[in-house]
Amino acid sequence: MLVLLGVPALARDLDEKLTIRTLKYQHHPSQEASPIFVAGQVVTALRFEKDVDPAKTKFLAWEGRFEAPLVGGNKVVLEPLKDLGDGEALPLLVTLVDGTEFTFLVRPKSRQDWGWIDYQVNVFTDPDSYNAVLSGLYDSLKREHKLNEENERLKQEENSVDHAYATLLANGQVKKTPFRRRLVYRPRNQDMDMVVEVFEGPGKAAALVTLKNTYYGEPWKFDGAYLTRDLTHYTLRPFALRMDRSSIAEGETGRIAVVADKSAFLTDDGQFTDLALQIFRGDGLLQVYVRMEHTLIRK
Repeated sequence: MLVLLGVPALARDLDEKLTIRTLKYQHHPSQEASPIFVAGQVVTALRFEKDVDPAKTKFLAWEGRFEAPLVGGNKVVLEPLKDLGDGEALPLLVTLVDGTEFTFLVRPKSRQDWGWIDYQVNVFTDPDSYNAVLSGLYDSLKREHKLNEENERLKQEENSVDHAYATLLANGQVKKTPFRRRLVYRPRNQDMDMVVEVFEGPGKAAALVTLKNTYYGEPWKFDGAYLTRDLTHYTLRPFALRMDRSSIAEGETGRIAVVADKSAFLTDDGQFTDLALQIFRGDGLLQVYVRMEHTLIRK
């Protein structure tokens, strides 16, 4: 078993979402610069209703952070060389050939929606124009589809045995589950008091991570969990996750429980393999890495 703290987010790209969205830009003195969310080596295109004036389009402080911006026709294309740091915001001024100006702040990928990245942003000044309404309609349909998928997922989880077991573990009711504790250890960390418990079970395996915020300086926030074959394979394996809280204030304790079925440990050719559980905190760093061996599966 290994626990790595403060390691760069090796697997943050596992569940990022490339988003095409509609931005209806209202020119007003109180208008704040609209955010554009980007990620390293991912192209982001801004698409306007009219052609862009390259001579009057300026992207400040991009040198060393981005490939040279491409400005042509009705598009501006940005490509970061690597992820921007938390809190970074680079001003982008876009001027159309008719003199219309737009101000944006280019920021790191959003923490919302598990890492949303702007793949294409369609910018409109007239919210009632045909293209703006059509683009907004597509956005609404995508949101509706996403909500339907989420509702279906929640319905399935209500009837999922694995999620029921994970709920019991997260609530401290281990005796009500079929799991037996295989290993317990307490990793050392100056900010978080952590206890990792690994369980074996009939046809399943589980892990329970207990975190106490001893001196993190701010509420600890859960950012994501991934189950992969190891740190070098980014193929996600299915699992059930439950937590009793997603934010842990200083002095408070929270639990994160994960249950994986036997099928998650099987390769395409039917062989068993070990898995790596990775839990990330709100600043994007890896908080805990737990090796879940296939021998945890009992017959």
